[in-house]
Amino acid sequence: MSRVYNFSAGPAVLPEEVLREAQAEMLEYKNSGMSVMEMSHRSKDFEDILDEAEKDLRALMNIPENYKVLFLQGGGCTQFAMVPMNLMRNKVADYIVTGQWSKKAAEEAKIFGTVNTIASSADKNFSYVPDLSDLNITDNADYVYICQNETVHGTTIRTLPNTKGKTLVADVSSMFLSEPVDVSKYGIIWGGVQKNVGPAGVTIVIIRDDLIYDEVLPFTPTMLKYKTHAANKSLYNTPPCYNIYICGLVFKWLLKLGGTEAMRKINEAKAKILYDYLDNSKLFHGTVEKKDRSFMNVPFVTGNKDLDAEFVNAATKAGLKNIKGHRSVGGMRASLYNAMPVEGVNALVNFMADFEAGKSC
Repeated sequence: MSRVYNFSAGPAVLPEEVLREAQAEMLEYKNSGMSVMEMSHRSKDFEDILDEAEKDLRALMNIPENYKVLFLQGGGCTQFAMVPMNLMRNKVADYIVTGQWSKKAAEEAKIFGTVNTIASSADKNFSYVPDLSDLNITDNADYVYICQNETVHGTTIRTLPNTKGKTLVADVSSMFLSEPVDVSKYGIIWGGVQKNVGPAGVTIVIIRDDLIYDEVLPFTPTMLKYKTHAANKSLYNTPPCYNIYICGLVFKWLLKLGGTEAMRKINEAKAKILYDYLDNSKLFHGTVEKKDRSFMNVPFVTGNKDLDAEFVNAATKAGLKNIKGHRSVGGMRASLYNAMPVEGVNALVNFMADFEAGKSC
């Protein structure tokens, strides 16, 4: 078997160890006589899988007892609506727009109430994170919303905004479990797992108990109420059972490696390899201000669209897959998620150096 280096932003690379474990249990999970794909979500076997996954995630993130962990469906785009439907009691919210995903979230929230953009980096094509230390927070805002790591544009909010007492809601999809976080600083922290945690189909929502309201916007469907899922331990309806099982295996893999602090060191080292090359290259250059660079998603360009396309094509043939940038920005993007080995980053940098040398001849 020959596996490529998959730099996709999502669905993304998974740990080979996890894939092999899932392969070994494909036909029969433990002594159940069936695959996880086949078992009832009401069965004792699956309830154990779900409970174990939550326990391990709580350990990885040191999640306080007054937070619920919900394994939901619908992806990030559903959370763009679910957050305001559940939290917009005054029908006012403040959004910090630092890239495509926070911009989309803000646009969706406008369906449900007044959205104030209190900070934005749109003026420089989302290539930086604005100063968030003294924002003009709206007095009656129900919450302040951020996308902490912008997958498309490759920026990360390193210092959380001063919300001046307002609830902070954060989309952490593309940096989930890549480094330690203090969950207590957030009211809701959520992420689609297909970028850094598991296969597409699961969205994990970590929500403080006091934000699980009985009264939400009056037209909110039952399936889109956090209370529905919190009251039923994520089993109100049939969840994406197999995908939750894979997430659970990833959680155990991370715990074995030393947890999120160990992953932070590994991820910083991987990103440094690529950023150091970009900073010294005469052909390639990054598109994000240094202080705001993501360790997970690294966009870069040559400055020539035809040359970008030539590089992407050559890299693909060399087994460096999914290096093409998002369709909205072009160029290239390397996603260096937890499961991307350092060997993959070195292979990419070596290929870039060879490509650059060939163009300088």
